[in-house]
Amino acid sequence: MVASQKSKNNFTLVNETRGSIPRISFVEIKDAILGKGYVLNLIITSSEQIKKLNTIYRNKEHATDILSFPISNTEGEMYISLKETKIEAKKFERTYENFFAFLFIHGCTHLKGHDHGAIMEGIEVKIRRKFNV
Repeated sequence: MVASQKSKNNFTLVNETRGSIPRISFVEIKDAILGKGYVLNLIITSSEQIKKLNTIYRNKEHATDILSFPISNTEGEMYISLKETKIEAKKFERTYENFFAFLFIHGCTHLKGHDHGAIMEGIEVKIRRKFNV
């Protein structure tokens, strides 16, 4: 069940949970990494739902904090589990809000087509600095 949905500037945010979402410059971050023309759907979901997606699409039978799915060069979807994000934030000794923003940047960088490595890290560092993450 969709709790809330907001759409603005080629960005849609859907919260399938009752949890609160940190106030992050989603559109500005998306535009900085992917461009203004990129259409991004961000779905905030439960641990159970993200586990199902992780099992289906990555053959990994556990919940994760984030999944990003490119649909085309100009459109994608990102799923973030609030519960898993809170757990991981503690492991990395970051605040929930900061780690959520970090994950969003990371997911957008994957949607841009980058894999883990020096190039991706360099892009993420630049964006994190720009948005104080």
